[in-house]
Amino acid sequence: MPKKAESGSTTIDLLDYLFGPGDRDEHVDPHLVAAWDPDLPCPARTPDRMTLADLALLLDAPVEALRGPKPDEHVWHVSVRNAPGDRRLSDAEWAEVAAAMVHAAGIAEHGDEQACRWIAVRHADDHIHIAATLARQDGRHPRVRGDIPAMHTAARAFEARWGLTPMSPLDRTARRRPVTGEAEKAARRGLAETARESLQRTVRTAAALAHDDTDFLDRLRDAGVRVRERRDDDGTLLGYAVALPGDRADGGTRPVWFAGSTLAYDLSLPRVRERYEPLVTDADWALAEHRIREASLLLGRAGQDEGAGDVAALGDLLAVAAAQAPALVRDRVQAAADAFEQAARAPGARSLEGRARAGWRASTRALEQAPRAARGGGAAVVLTLLIALVEAVEAAADWHRAQAFRAQAKAAAQAAVLLREAAGLTGAPPPTIKPRTGRVVRTPHRGLPTAAPVTGVPARPRPDPGRPGPSRTR
Repeated sequence: MPKKAESGSTTIDLLDYLFGPGDRDEHVDPHLVAAWDPDLPCPARTPDRMTLADLALLLDAPVEALRGPKPDEHVWHVSVRNAPGDRRLSDAEWAEVAAAMVHAAGIAEHGDEQACRWIAVRHADDHIHIAATLARQDGRHPRVRGDIPAMHTAARAFEARWGLTPMSPLDRTARRRPVTGEAEKAARRGLAETARESLQRTVRTAAALAHDDTDFLDRLRDAGVRVRERRDDDGTLLGYAVALPGDRADGGTRPVWFAGSTLAYDLSLPRVRERYEPLVTDADWALAEHRIREASLLLGRAGQDEGAGDVAALGDLLAVAAAQAPALVRDRVQAAADAFEQAARAPGARSLEGRARAGWRASTRALEQAPRAARGGGAAVVLTLLIALVEAVEAAADWHRAQAFRAQAKAAAQAAVLLREAAGLTGAPPPTIKPRTGRVVRTPHRGLPTAAPVTGVPARPRPDPGRPGPSRTR
């Protein structure tokens, strides 16, 4: 899995990290496995022939020789990692991977002797880091566009050839994860989660409940979030950004702002507006449960385009259910909403039309009354709703499997497991869902392989504490 790190302007800082012990002494035997020059000495193994300072000068030389302006951030940096459980690749295999990656990214195409200078460093069994400087040796600027999608394509060829764990297609549905610097800041402040994660949850809940722009922005401010609006000369709202109070950068001189699109692909203002519907005022929890079940049956008969809108609305419903759930089950329902987030975004489909969508949107409104209904009805009311949500999420998993959306099907299956756990906390036995008899419509989707049924839900991967973040190449 190729992952791009932040670009930077100081080559030696990145080299110090790559060849150093790591933040927690996690780096083992750092060494070169490949470079633009196959005879380049390794600073770690032959320090008498090459130092880190020497290597930095060699990498930066084409940048200094550029004709015209130099890039502000000339350091290009990616990591390429194996899935847990894959076999240990040799240095020679990693060298082949590195060469294929820089070729795919446009850094150094095969046979181009005037390409950018680059190195590949290995300091762990399961991954390498590739660093390059963004200046060709003939004095021209490289054309690096679409590097990550191109590297993902190259990676899939190695997965098939060597029998490695296939990664999910790059379909712009995965959750935007905090970078290392954000995680470190949260740890220093003693926070349970990063500002990005807190804002994702707050914005998603506000978007699910809002019925127009004003209502959306008011809900964000009522939740204690700082909001910055972007408007045109006529006062029309063009976009928004949010910040957590107390989350500041540059020595505390300015807030850290996140545009909606940088929190999640479906939290940009245009995507938030697609959710708006007239305010429902006469719904209650029992009506929500009834509509959830009806919508679940409709999803089973939905085609690809229709179902995309349905699963998006179900993602909003889970976000609101988590916010409104009684304290006893709130953590489990919130975890289910987080797990389902990727399943709420169907690859390649932007339309939010769908027959099940209307029912789930009405249920979302009704859940604003959920805490009062739960106190009145007790555990049985909560259990009934959770069973309905399990059915809805499993219907979504079936739909994703039918469309061969593997990553989304796995996310939905994980959410279903967490909702079953929440149901168990009510004091009643976890629900046993009867198999649905509705037919799931399979819509061919070009470019994606047929997905096998999800038979288990793996543990959610935790971020690698040793993976370098933006501070490594500043």
